[in-house]
Amino acid sequence: MNNILVLGAGRVARPLLRYLLARGDARVVAASLQASPGVERLLESHPRGAFLRVDATDAAVLRPLVLEADAVVGLLPSALNTGVARLCVAERRPFVNTSYTPPEMLELDEEAHRNGVLLLNEVGLDPGIDHMSAVRMIRRVRAAGGTVERFMSCCGGLPAPDANTNPWGYKFSWHPRGVLLAGLQPARFVRGGTTVEISGPELFEHRWRYEVEELGTFEVYPNRDATAYVEPYRLEGAEGFFRGTIRYPGWCETLKAVADLGLLDLEERSLPQGTTWADLASAADRGGTGAAAERVARILGVDPDTQVIARLEWAGLLSDRPIGGRSAAPLDLLAERLQKLMFYQRGERDLVVLKHTLTAAFPDGSTQILTSRLVATGDPWGDQAMAQTVGLPAAIATDRIVSGKVTATGVQIPVLPEIAEPVLDELENHGFAFRESSLTMVPGPLDPPDRR
Repeated sequence: MNNILVLGAGRVARPLLRYLLARGDARVVAASLQASPGVERLLESHPRGAFLRVDATDAAVLRPLVLEADAVVGLLPSALNTGVARLCVAERRPFVNTSYTPPEMLELDEEAHRNGVLLLNEVGLDPGIDHMSAVRMIRRVRAAGGTVERFMSCCGGLPAPDANTNPWGYKFSWHPRGVLLAGLQPARFVRGGTTVEISGPELFEHRWRYEVEELGTFEVYPNRDATAYVEPYRLEGAEGFFRGTIRYPGWCETLKAVADLGLLDLEERSLPQGTTWADLASAADRGGTGAAAERVARILGVDPDTQVIARLEWAGLLSDRPIGGRSAAPLDLLAERLQKLMFYQRGERDLVVLKHTLTAAFPDGSTQILTSRLVATGDPWGDQAMAQTVGLPAAIATDRIVSGKVTATGVQIPVLPEIAEPVLDELENHGFAFRESSLTMVPGPLDPPDRR
C-alpha cells in the first residue's frame, strides 16, 4: 500500500484527498494545524485516511512523516515549499505542489536529479492546467506542420454571474493575502518580438478588454513573467507571448487605487490607538480638509463621485472604523478586511475561466487563429470550481507518481508529455474538458495594444 502525505488541509484539499482515497490502494495522511470544513471528517471516516494536527513547518515533526510517505503533496503557503522540498530531496521522496517555482527551488535541481527525486511544481490550475493544455495545443500545431507565431493564455477565478453580488466583482476562493500579493508582482511578456516589462506598481495600469465566448466582456492584466515559459513551451522565436489574469471590469482600477493609497504595502506600521481606515487611506493627504472620500479622491486624482471611490466606501476603507492600537502591514489589514466582506455564501457558485488563443502559420500559406477554453462552475453545495481545478491535477499527478508511471526527476513543471497528457485526459473524465475552435485570421493583432 502506498502512503501519501498531504501538507495543508485548506480550501483546495478536499477534492485532492477524495480523489486519492478513491484510488483504492493508498493511505492518505493530511498534516496541518487546522482543516477547512469537511476535510477532517472526510479523512477520519475513511479506513485509509488520517488527519494529524501538527505544525508542518516543524522539521523535527515533519521528517518522520516524510520518511513514512511514498510521496509528499504541498498545499501550504508557497513560501514554505522550498523547505519541504529540501527535506524530500534529502530523504529521497517525490514532492508535488501547486505553487509557482521560486529561484530557491531551482537550486535543488542538481541534487534532486542526483538522488532520483522529482520535485513537481505548478500542477494546479494557474499555474498547472494552463501549462498542460497550452503545450498540448502547441504540440498539435507542430504535428500538423504549423509554426506558432503568437500565443495568449488568460485565466481567472471569479464569482459566477449569479454570485457576483458586490461592487468589486470578486470573492475569495483562496487566501486573500495571496490574491493581494499577486498584485505586487512585476510582469513581462513578448509583443511584436520585443519583451515588455512592467513593474509591480504599474501592473494595474496595463489592462485591456477581454471577450470570452458565451460569457461576455471581462478585463485582463499581465500575469507575472510570461517569458519564463518561452523555453518550456518551446516558443523561442514567437513574436507574441502573453499570460494574463481575468477579472470582471472595474477590478484593476480599484486595485490600482488601493495600491496608490499604500494599502498594499508590506512594511509593518505601528498604528496608534484611534487610527481609522479613513486615516490610513488618506495618509498622503494628512491635514487636508473635507470628508475622507474627498481627501482620497484628491490623492488619486479622480472625482469623488466615481465608481472607484464608491467601491472603497463599500469596503469600509474610507470609514471611521477603528484599526489602531496594533502593528501591522497595510496589506495584511486589507486582506483581513476584505475576507470578511468578499466571501462565498452557502449556495453560491464560483467560476473558473481559462482561455488560450494561438496564431499559427502553416506550410500551405494559411494562417489560423485557434482557441481553446475551459469554463467551469463550482457545486453550490459542494466543492468550488477553484478547489477542483487546483486539487485534482495535483492528485492525478501524485497518483501516477506513486504508481511508478512518471520517470522524470529534478525540478519540473507539468509540461512533460508523461505528466501533461494523462492528467488532462483524467480531468476530462471528471468533467473538465476544453472546447476548441479554429477561425480564419482577421486583421489586427491579438497581442495587447500599446495603450489601454
